[in-house]
Formats: sequence, structure tokens, C-alpha cells
Amino acid sequence: MSSPGIRVEPSSSPSDANGKSLSAVSDSNDSVDLAQLTPSTAVLQPPEHQSFWLWVMCLTGVDYFSTLGYQPSIAFEAVGLLAPLATIVLVAVTLGCALPVYSRVAEESPLGLGSIAMLERLLHGWTAKFLVLVLLGFAATDFIITQTLSAADAAEHVIHNPLWGHAPEFLRDQKFLTMALLVMLGGMFLRGFKEVIFVAIGIVAVYLALNAIVILSGLVYLIFHPSLIGSWYRSVLAGDWHMHQHGLDFGPGLLGAIAACLVFFPKLALGLSGFETGVAVMPLVRGERGDDPHRPQGRIRNTRKLLLTAALIMSCMLLGSSLITAMLIRPEALLTEGQAANRALAFVAHGDTVARINPLFGSVFGTIYDISTVTILWFAGASAMSGLLNLVPRYLPRFGMAPRWAEAVRALVIVFTGINLFVTWVFGASVMKQGGAYATGVMVLMSSGAIAVVIDLWRKRTGPWWQRMHWGYFLAMAVFFYTTIAIIIEKPDGIKIAGAFILAVLVFSIVSRTRRSTELRFEKFDFVDDHSRFLWDALRHLEFPVLVPHRPGHHTIVQKDEKIRRVHRLGPKVPIVFVEAIVGDPSEFHHNPMIEVAEEEGRFLLRLTRCASVAHAVATVALELSKTGCPPEIHFGWSDESPLAANLNFLLFGEGNVPWLVRELILRAESDPTKQPRVIIG
Repeated sequence: MSSPGIRVEPSSSPSDANGKSLSAVSDSNDSVDLAQLTPSTAVLQPPEHQSFWLWVMCLTGVDYFSTLGYQPSIAFEAVGLLAPLATIVLVAVTLGCALPVYSRVAEESPLGLGSIAMLERLLHGWTAKFLVLVLLGFAATDFIITQTLSAADAAEHVIHNPLWGHAPEFLRDQKFLTMALLVMLGGMFLRGFKEVIFVAIGIVAVYLALNAIVILSGLVYLIFHPSLIGSWYRSVLAGDWHMHQHGLDFGPGLLGAIAACLVFFPKLALGLSGFETGVAVMPLVRGERGDDPHRPQGRIRNTRKLLLTAALIMSCMLLGSSLITAMLIRPEALLTEGQAANRALAFVAHGDTVARINPLFGSVFGTIYDISTVTILWFAGASAMSGLLNLVPRYLPRFGMAPRWAEAVRALVIVFTGINLFVTWVFGASVMKQGGAYATGVMVLMSSGAIAVVIDLWRKRTGPWWQRMHWGYFLAMAVFFYTTIAIIIEKPDGIKIAGAFILAVLVFSIVSRTRRSTELRFEKFDFVDDHSRFLWDALRHLEFPVLVPHRPGHHTIVQKDEKIRRVHRLGPKVPIVFVEAIVGDPSEFHHNPMIEVAEEEGRFLLRLTRCASVAHAVATVALELSKTGCPPEIHFGWSDESPLAANLNFLLFGEGNVPWLVRELILRAESDPTKQPRVIIG
């Protein structure tokens, strides 16, 4: 079998990802450029090589399965001995809410654009742009904390390994080692790195195999020692849960324990991460022959298999790990600063439990387990960095809300590495402290996916509102909302970090959009019909055309013609071309105007629709005409509009201050004075 490859190299090619695992899958010996395989470019340049869905699942697993490194400890820290019961609730939410929602997202976003792009498609205008920018802030929180938390947990596993005890003291410092791992991660991206998909598959396969050995050994031991299960059950009934003070009294008994689990299961929300990644890798999943490229049913079915398989594997792992963590490890060892904190399964693998549950466990097996865990945690961080490097160019430059250097990989790597180090310093490289921030980012993205599905189904259905609403997905959305709000209330650090990212994104976006507002942003013209194309070609060869913007509804063409010739002293033989520009979505940065060329009472009229702004439409027409003939003159009437109001109208609604902005657009787009159309105001 050949060795498929992935490549992440410093380049300026924009690409996209909504998930964290953006490795590429192929069936050739040649390495594949990541920019060719990420979802944003899948529409124009789909991956040349696609793979069996089970192999692609390993890319999802790098993010999803790596949480086993810290999730069991976080679960016990959150709900104590109730962790197994709370995990059952988490599994129910995974299979009953998250899986159906993202199966639907996969169907509606088969090119891997995910829930953010799905919401952007369902909504329009500045509302959609603002929502996307806010979600990008939460996505940035998710990606950044994935890197810092994974590095922090990797450092925990390294420091607690007995072989590392002989290392110099500074290498046994949690914060220093975490920052060193993050700097190494940034350095790898600055140089560019190349890995084969076999490595990703191998990492996940080895990690799952080792976890299966640890978990199954613990479960078998519990089966043969039922007294441990009985002891745990009696503690649960007695209310001796080893939970932090929460201010709520659920009372003893099984019903009280179940109620507590329903209330506090959001503390385990990290176990839901990975579904966005599963959708993001869709372009890499091999479908079936004859698939419709716009609705590839084979790829959709295989992606659903990927999501289901990953969810089932993770659900079994989470449930098994919670059982052996709660029943085989001393509670004091699992709490903060305990030997098993943030590394519960590694603690078992090293044979540090009270009872020896497997003669294989010990220093050697534990070290192998630590190496595997550190490897997959590092790979999860690398995958998250890939997600950031592809997410920013996917949206912000297309919105005009990022400077051009935002498409340069090296610059972004330096910025993100600096942010990683700052976040690590703020949180003291603590896994527990960062858990809330990570869960906040994960749950907001999952909530956005549920919202997108509910809106999409609402629009596709007809009838009264209670029939249009899909109540199953609405319930899933409500569960995600409850989980998100509970996490924010319990650990507001996540919303603070996300708020900082959102504020930074909004401020830089507004500044960038304002500074780039006078870029021409023109891609191409589309024509209503061949007749319009023919007349446009004829206009391009007029010797001395005069362009006059015309606002429909104010004057007729005849009245406008008479007035402009009188005020501007144009003779009756001077050809005038009237331009009507209808603004489409003013929030869009680039535009492809649709042109209709018509003759009304012997006068040429250009009707342009789908324009970014009136000024852009007029300037674009003038510059295109100047390429083949004499530069035209553009004649405007005088406006008494306030300059401040005019500029705001231009930025937000594509109208206002047209003459001045047309001149600025022309000067920036055409440096040769002999080819610059003249702007005349009368």
C-alpha cells in the first residue's frame, strides 16, 4: 500500500478549515498541498485523492480522542464519584443530540465548510457577517485553548513520568515545559512540516489500542471484584460524592444523584469536541462513482459513518474510563495537585492504583502510554494551529476585514504563537483552569450548528409554525444552549477569552474594512444576455463617452439628459451613457456586477445589479471603458449630503459620497494619469 501524505508549508495561499484536524488524505506517494485539500477550495479544486472514511476518521480522532488524556480527570474534578452517571448523560447527548445535528450539517455542507459557513449561507448582509465574526472569536478560543491545553496536559504526562525525574529542575516546571512545547509547535510551522497520513493513522491506532488495554483491564478487574462496585454505589446513595461545594442540596439516594448529574453534566462538555472536525474533513472522504458534485450522497453517507463510528468509540472510551477512574483511583489522587490529576488513565497504566489490576502495567507500559499520549496531544495542537491558519484566510480577507498580510502563514504563526504563550502565562499552564474556556468554544460552535439546522429545516418546511419547527433538533439546540450557559456561569474564563478575541476581531475588522473600502474589489462582469454583451463591446470603442450616473425614480432618462447637457454644457452630439447601479449585498467585499445594456429613446443605459456600492459600480465601468478607448468623463450633480453621513452610508449601505469615492477608487486602481477617467461635478 502506498503512503499518502499531508503537507503544511509556509505560503500565502488562502484556504479554509472549520475543524482542527486539517491533514490531507490521499492514495498516492506524492505529498498533497494542504491548500488544495481544505474545504474552502473544495468547490473550485476538490482533493485529487480521497480515502476510505475509516482512515479519514483518524484525522477527526486526533482532536476527538486526544481528550481522553485529561477528560476522565476533569470529569472527576467536576462531579466526583458521580462521573460514571454524568458520563451516561454525556453519551446520551452525544448520540441523541450532537450526532443527529452534525449528520444534518454534513448533508447540507458536503464540501466541508461546516456550521459557520452554513449560517452565513442561511443569513445575509451585515447580520451574517457580524455573526460570523462573533463565531470566529469563539472558534479562535477553541483553537487557541486546544493548543495550550493539549501542551499543558502533555507537559503533565512528561513531568509525572518517573524517567523524567532525573531531568534538570527547569525542565520539570509545568509552565516552562508547556511554553517550550508551544514554541516548538510554532517553529515547526515556521519551517513547514511534512507528515504522512500513515503517521496520523498510526498515532490514533496505537493510542486507542493502549487505552483499550487500560480500560478493559480495569473493567475486567471490577467484574471480578464486585465489592468495589458496591462500595462506589453505597457512596453514591449516601451522597458522599467527593464533589466541590456547589450550594445545591440534592439529597441522598439514587434520584438525587441522577438530578445532580442532569444539572452538572455540562462540566463534562469537553467530551463533545470533535464533531466540527468530522464535517471539516468531508472533502477527503471517498464517495461513490456518479456522485453529484454539489450533493454527493455517497460522501455524505460515508461521512455519517465516520461521525457515528467516532462517536461510538469515544462514548465507550468515556464511559469505561469514568468507571475505572471513580472506582479504582483514590479520590484524593484525582483532585487538583494529586498524582492522577489530568492523567487518570496514565496513572492506571503506571500501575499506581491501590490494587494491581494488570501485571503488564508499570513503569515500562506507563512510559509507552505517556509517549503515545504526548504524541497525540502534540498532533492535536498542530491540527488546531492548522485550523487557525486556514480559518483566518477563509473569512476575514474575503470580507475585506483583514490586512493582506493575514494571508501570509509565517506572520500568522508568529501572532498565534505569541497568543498561545500569553494564554499559557495567564492560566499558569493549568489544564483545569483552561477546561472551561475550551468547553465554551466547543459548545458555542455546536450551538451554532444546531441553530443552522433548525433555521434550514424551518425554511424548507411549510404550514403553521408548529409544523415548520423540527422539535427534535430544537430540543438538541436547547440542550446545547443550556450546556453553554451553564459552562459560562460556572467558569466565565471561557467567555472572557472569547470576548477578548471577538473584540479584537471586530476592531481589526472594522479598521481593515474602512482602510480597504477604496479598493476596487472587482472580479468580473456577468451579462444578462448576449445582446448586452454585444452592446457593451460596442460601447468600449466609443471615442469620447460621457458617463452619467442615474438614480431610477427621480428623473426620466430624457429629463436627466436635458438637465446634464444644460448644466454641464455638453453639446447634442456628445454621446452620453447613463449608468444605473443597484446595490446588492453591501456587506460583501468583492463583487461581480451583472450588466444589462439597453437603449431607451436613442440613449444607452447600463443597468448594473449585485454591486458592492454605487461608487464601485461607476468606477469599474469607467476603468473598463478606458482600457480600450479614451478614458471617459464621469459627470455628477452636486450633493448637499453631510460628509460624515455620506461616508457611513458608503461603508454600511454602499451609497453616499459617490463622486469623491469614485475619484479615490480610480486613483488607487489606475496609476497612469493618461488612463484615468475624469470626474466632473457640476
